[in-house]
Amino acid sequence: MKTIYTTDELAEYCKAARNHPYVTIDTEFLRERTYYSKLCLIQMAYPGIGDDGAVLVDVLSGKMELDPLLELFKDESVVKVFHAARQDLEIFFFDGKGVFPKPFFDTQIAAMVCGFGEQVGYETLVRKIAKENLDKSSRFTDWSQRPLSERQQLYALADVTHLRAIYEFLAAEIKKTGRVKWVEEELEILTDPATYIITPDMAWTRVKTRTTSGKFLAVVRELARFREDFAQSRNVPRSRVYKDDAMLELASTKPKTHSDLAKSRLLMRDARKGEIADGILAAIEAGTNCPPSDYPVGTPAHERAPGSEGLADLLRVLLKAKAEEAGVAQKLIANASDLDDIAAGIVDGPAMRGWRRNVFGEDALNLCAGKIALSANGRSVKLIQI
Repeated sequence: MKTIYTTDELAEYCKAARNHPYVTIDTEFLRERTYYSKLCLIQMAYPGIGDDGAVLVDVLSGKMELDPLLELFKDESVVKVFHAARQDLEIFFFDGKGVFPKPFFDTQIAAMVCGFGEQVGYETLVRKIAKENLDKSSRFTDWSQRPLSERQQLYALADVTHLRAIYEFLAAEIKKTGRVKWVEEELEILTDPATYIITPDMAWTRVKTRTTSGKFLAVVRELARFREDFAQSRNVPRSRVYKDDAMLELASTKPKTHSDLAKSRLLMRDARKGEIADGILAAIEAGTNCPPSDYPVGTPAHERAPGSEGLADLLRVLLKAKAEEAGVAQKLIANASDLDDIAAGIVDGPAMRGWRRNVFGEDALNLCAGKIALSANGRSVKLIQI
């Protein structure tokens, strides 16, 4: 197996990769103790047999810059293939000056479109498509340690060598079934910078709370703003600052002094003193003194019309039937919240756009309008026009 240690070696490999229609890519990283992922290793492979065309890129060698890889990302003649790409793309987005691979292909999304189930794992696809078994014993090792063991290197390479067969199978399948556009719609989300950038000012929108009180949310907004800014600037996980449940407790109790903070049931000990404690108290004061005209507006809970629960259940049956008919994972089309919204008359969600509307959305609207009914047809569900 070949390991690349220098920028020049990486440039030579990327030059060779441009002679092929695609290259498979994976990463190993650490994130338990940091806000941003620490990239430790990159695996790459272009078409070949076994380890031919496959390399490990040691980004911790001290002699490595990612510029040649980022240039390959921009080369639209080569498809960049990942599995479950979100975290990989996030790493390259921040470490690579905002560069996304183009074009790129995510085998997890393609597999869901092809009926392999919800968020299907790489190991499953290797077994079902490549007809191989993986040794996953190195999955949770420390990838920042050097030297890497032979077992670690074999594990890492397997994440891109088998991916070649998986990509070729799925790419052919979605082309044969006319679902290339379906996959492209899903991939657009992963190459949108908004997917990865969290501004401190908007961090509060990611905190789940049932209340829509502007007065309460003003404090939540300031606490979330401080936490996000602190976590990003110190490169520590936001949960190491304080967790969401502690934030909601603080927004409710509104402590004014360090002594008050000490009475919190959910706040970690380190957050009751020093910079974090000072930041919490300042955030609570700012939120409490926020004028009503500047209150944040939460998303109101939609009132469910009488009988909408039963309609939502019918929509679940319809979704299952349409997903089976199309050979697509149900959750890729709509989730439980989407179905509840449709039953309540809210019809501007994801299930009503693009390919989802064709597969499910139109029939869902007709079911709600009483234009179609559901009937059992043996072991399957049949749609009846009314």
